[in-house]
Amino acid sequence: MDRTYVRGIRGAITVERNTPEDIIQATGELLQAIMAENNLDPEDIASAFFTVTDDLNAEFPATAARELLGWKYVPLLCAREIAVPGRLPMCIRVLVHVNTTRSQREIKHVYLREATRLRKDLLPQ
Repeated sequence: MDRTYVRGIRGAITVERNTPEDIIQATGELLQAIMAENNLDPEDIASAFFTVTDDLNAEFPATAARELLGWKYVPLLCAREIAVPGRLPMCIRVLVHVNTTRSQREIKHVYLREATRLRKDLLPQ
């Protein structure tokens, strides 16, 4: 029997505008990519922690998880990212905790749009 672990999956995506529609659409795109890349079912999700840069305040990213992916019973939390000068603006980040039998090396982190420059070391070569 395989041992189950709680693993963290990182992801990020940028938006062009601070609108509820852009934030919900981009967050949905990011979460769907994380689910697909890691072959996850909603029941595998233990929790998700979202952060947004200071320039995003039109909607909570968690809204997309609930409305688009049906994560009704998944604990979700949103917060502000630390405002480090010169860092990537208009960015939504997420740390998704999942129950899985995969090793740390098998986890696929997902960075989309301009956020690909955040963690080039984690992107497929």
